[in-house]
Amino acid sequence: MLKAIAADITALKVDVIVNAANAGLLGGGGVDGAIHMAAGPGLLEECLGLGGCKTGEAKLTGGYELPAGHIIHTVGPVWRGGRANEPVLLRNCYWNSLEIAGQKGFKSIAFPCISTGVYGYPAEEAAALAVKTVREFLSETKSDMEVTFCCFSRRDLEIYQELLKEQGR
Repeated sequence: MLKAIAADITALKVDVIVNAANAGLLGGGGVDGAIHMAAGPGLLEECLGLGGCKTGEAKLTGGYELPAGHIIHTVGPVWRGGRANEPVLLRNCYWNSLEIAGQKGFKSIAFPCISTGVYGYPAEEAAALAVKTVREFLSETKSDMEVTFCCFSRRDLEIYQELLKEQGR
């Protein structure tokens, strides 16, 4: 099941939330900073031992003080006009995160709008790619994982709701 909501991802009670992280995994602005702040110092300590993360890849940590039991950190691409493999890298963020969730047996996962903040990926294109990738993953793996697209802005929520309505839930 796929759904879109407007909420604070750090408050969601799901098995795992996805962090739109930077390559160092040491916190930053936007959703990354909010997740690190809400999770507490244990998250930073664990991330220090992970050796960073490459764009499109994903790494798992504990959830610490979050309602979610775990965090999957993924590094989205910086938008460069679509000429630097951004769609493939963004697709990999979603796919690799779902793969980790599936391997761990998680039943519910929440994604933020990866790369659409300071990384500048156009929101409509990013959302369309996210929904398509998640649908493909769930179909290919025959997974019944509940996927939530957690939107920060009303506009992002409207984009996701329209995509989900068009493509059928």
